[in-house]
Amino acid sequence: MFETIRSIMSPEEIRKIEPFSDSLKAKKAEAERNISDILTGKDKRKLFIVGPCSADNEDAVCDYACRLSRVAEKIKDKAYVLVRVYTNKPRTRGEGYKGMFHSPDPHVEATDIQGGILSLRKMHIRVVKESGLLTADEMLYPDNSDYIDDVLGYIAVGARSSENQMHRLVASGIDVPVGIKNPMNGSIPVLLNSIYAAQISNEFKYNDKQVKTPGNPLAHAVLRGAVDVYGNNISNYHFEDVIRLHEMYIEQGLKNPAVIIDTNHSNSGKHPFEQPRIVREVLNNARESEIINEFVKGFLIESYIEDGNQKPTDGVYGKSITDACLGWEKTEELLLSAADRIRL
Repeated sequence: MFETIRSIMSPEEIRKIEPFSDSLKAKKAEAERNISDILTGKDKRKLFIVGPCSADNEDAVCDYACRLSRVAEKIKDKAYVLVRVYTNKPRTRGEGYKGMFHSPDPHVEATDIQGGILSLRKMHIRVVKESGLLTADEMLYPDNSDYIDDVLGYIAVGARSSENQMHRLVASGIDVPVGIKNPMNGSIPVLLNSIYAAQISNEFKYNDKQVKTPGNPLAHAVLRGAVDVYGNNISNYHFEDVIRLHEMYIEQGLKNPAVIIDTNHSNSGKHPFEQPRIVREVLNNARESEIINEFVKGFLIESYIEDGNQKPTDGVYGKSITDACLGWEKTEELLLSAADRIRL
């Protein structure tokens, strides 16, 4: 039984309240060309999608994004940077903070989805306006993507969602790159099937309409590690993992072979301070292998102003209230050193 709490405004109504200006649309269009060129191999730079595990505080996220923008300018010849602004959080057991989408204020337990939608859209737009960098978010709920997809430069499909039919179908109609993570068990065939479904045209019911999509040629793989049947983490960013994924990509005949390496989650065993080492290893492998250098398009990094994580009630500015993150000083060092290792 479902109890109706309240009606939610439509995407059109939300967009009128929090509009994305023409000047920001022009900035987005330029950024989209850069991202597309990197994913298709026209631009040899690497893509870095960097930011907190969950974007819980607008001021701290914008502060972080402006710091990131200054580093992005320094490394722009080797790397292109997006801000990870994740506002929907999947919860393995269904409990805990579910992101700004559910709770615009993490200190208030009551769910306020309409307030959350307005808050997250405002935050994404403010990040773009103040930092000049485009944002990335996770498509946890496909039927809600219309509230924010006109603002985003990159959309992720998480490990728990990559096998879901609706995520695959909606991804096929999205106008920006969609990174699809391998499922929790690490299955590469499932990952490639998801990418294939997102790259082809589909016809299906979306909200209250029958729709047809053109397919998204920029749908691509994200390796995030896996979890075995006993809950042990298994990494999949090593030389052999990337080479085998590339072979299977080619065998499947998928468009624009591309993979992003998620340096946290099961690849790091959720130890965020391992992320710089993982980036170094992958970039060193890229220096040894032309296939890896061309196939690996970039990295997904969990980072915030302060190291580690905290309870929402602790109130430390710029510190994650979900998974632990790499702090700002270590992140800046990671990006600068990574740029030195990138082989164009």
